Formats: sequence, C-alpha cells, structure tokens
Amino acid sequence: MHRRSKPGVAPGTITVDPASPMPEMHVVAFGPQGSVQKKIASPDEVREYLGNWPVVWLNVDGLGDAATLHRIAEIFKLHPLAMEDVVNVHQRAKVEQYGETQFVVAHMVSLEEHLDIEQISMFLGKGFVVTFQERPGWDCLEPVRERIRNPLSRMRQHGADFLLYSLLDAVIDHNFPVLEAYGERIEDMEDEVVALPRAETFNRIHEVKRELLHLRRIIWPQREAINALIREPIDQITDETRLYLRDCYDHAVRIIDVVETYREMASDLTNLYLSSISNRMNEIMKVLTVIATLFIPLTFIVGIYGMNFHTDESPWNMPELGWYYGYPLCMGLMAAISVGQLVFFYRKGWIGAGSGKRAEGGADGEPRDSSTAGNGEARR
Repeated sequence: MHRRSKPGVAPGTITVDPASPMPEMHVVAFGPQGSVQKKIASPDEVREYLGNWPVVWLNVDGLGDAATLHRIAEIFKLHPLAMEDVVNVHQRAKVEQYGETQFVVAHMVSLEEHLDIEQISMFLGKGFVVTFQERPGWDCLEPVRERIRNPLSRMRQHGADFLLYSLLDAVIDHNFPVLEAYGERIEDMEDEVVALPRAETFNRIHEVKRELLHLRRIIWPQREAINALIREPIDQITDETRLYLRDCYDHAVRIIDVVETYREMASDLTNLYLSSISNRMNEIMKVLTVIATLFIPLTFIVGIYGMNFHTDESPWNMPELGWYYGYPLCMGLMAAISVGQLVFFYRKGWIGAGSGKRAEGGADGEPRDSSTAGNGEARR
C-alpha cells in the first residue's frame, strides 16, 4: 500500500518518510554563453544563479528532509499542494497549474531483476525547472546533462520549457530499452516452455505479465499528461516546444502499443505452457497405457494357469501342465503376444518415431498451424 499523509493532516503539509534518503542537490545553469553544473549543500546557493542565467535547473535527489523541501518551495514559490504530492510518491502522472508554475508528475523505470519505478516531480517556472527524485543514484537524465554540456547543443538556445520537454523525452524514451529486455525474456521463456515446461517458468511468465500491466498503468497517464502540455494554453510553453512534445507523445503511444503486444505474447505463453504440460501428461499416460495393455493378455494367461485344478482327477484339467516343454511354451507364447502387440502399436504410430508426427499433424499427417508459429511470424 502506498504511503500517504495521515488522515486529518492539513492539505499541503509536507510529511516526509523517515526511510527516505537525505536530499542531494545539483544545480545546472546554462544559456547561449555557456553552462555550469555544481553540487550545492544549501538551497540558498541556487539564488546566485537565478536571474543571472537564462535557464536554471535544480535537481533534488532524496526527500528525507522537510526543512530543505520547505526552503526550496519558498525560493521558487512552489505551491504547498504540489509539494505534498512530491513527498507522497506513487502519484498518477499528471499536469497541474499553480499560478505561473506548471507541476508535472512522471515516472522513471528500470529493469534489473524486477521492474523498478521511481517518481520524478517537475516544476516549470519562468526561467527555471525544479525536479525532485525519490532517491540519489541512477536516473535516466544523464543524456540531458550531456547535451547541456555540449556548446553546440540546441538546448543552449532554448528556454526552460525546452528543458522540461527534454526531461520528459528522456523519461519516456528510457522505456524502450526496458521493453527490449522484456522482449528477450519472453523469447527465452518461450524456448523454455517448448523444450521443458517447468513450474518456475510458469511463475516467471506470471511475473512478467504482472509487471507489464504495471508498466502500462504508468505509461498511459504519462501519455495523457504530455497531451495536456500540448493542448492546454500554457504561457511558459512555446509553439516550437509543443512540436517536440508531439514527438514525445508519439513515443508514449508506441510504448503503449509494444506493452500491449508483449502482454498478449505473455498470455499466449501461458496457454502454450498449459498445452505443453497437457501434451507431456498425454505422453506419460500413453506410455503407461501401453505397459498396462501389454500385461492384460499376460495376466489372463497367468490367471488361467493359476487355477487349482487337479490333473489327476480328469484328463481335461490342464493336461499341458504335464508336458515336458509346457513351461517354455507358455513363456514363449507370452513373449510372442507381447512382441505382436508392440509391432501392432508401432505400425499404428502409437509408439516410436511415428507417434510424434501423429501428435503434431492431422489425420493426413500434415502439420497443423500453432499459435507460437503465429507469434513468431508477428514478431518478424
């Protein structure tokens, strides 16, 4: 369950999570004349850049100090309700306007062993962008920093709205390598299901389906948030930046389409797994049935000669029990019956190499279309 403020707390109250790391602040200031990137210890240090550079970007990693967050809100005049959403993470992606400041919530994703999601909160104001991340360390914004350091970068010639677009574009585009990793996992699981279906593979399929559903729930509102930035009459966003936001919107739509495709493939893998398990069970039952069928006539013969009739009382009471070669003849008869049954089963295609072809093909021996073949063709 996601952490929220305690019931009854006044709206706009900043209640930090005790487990949140302490904030680490980095300021990036740039313009046509150059750029500077620096780690600062106090929010007040950012004042020397405000007004002296065309664009100032303050990035805060960690939400564990309420005093620091309050001070940042005072310097940039950030609304208390927006700051409350900053610390109460796992918000739905959205765009909200507070006076002359735009508040945007998005989510960064990464994939190691499992899907990891981190909220990033962004404020766009006149000549500045402020971003808040849940924790220090990795983020997907390093390409943006590299572009700012490049003196030939187009970003140097644009304002804070273009920086906001660049940050959103980096967040959205980082979903593509994550989806590529999911695609490789699905292909590997498909090979495992076909070769040797195991319960561990089925559990992994279920986990991938669940994570893809979670990813879809995150990307969908981000698409709508970008669409709001395009269509809403926001003074801070120029028409040129809206053109770039349209491209970002298209990327979000493509990501949603890929997620839907992978979810369908994962569902097909579930059906393939169940079919493979059913086929293996059928093969096992076939072997057991053949063994049981072989012993039916043998049991019948043994049962007959197991009857306790006295041969001395009547010449009709199992006279072959007194034959010199009676026992070898009986064993030979049972062996001949077993061999005859095996030959019959083989010629029918119930055992041996022909059994696999019968299982894969129809009555005419032609192979049937499979769902997995269709999926492979779709991927190609």
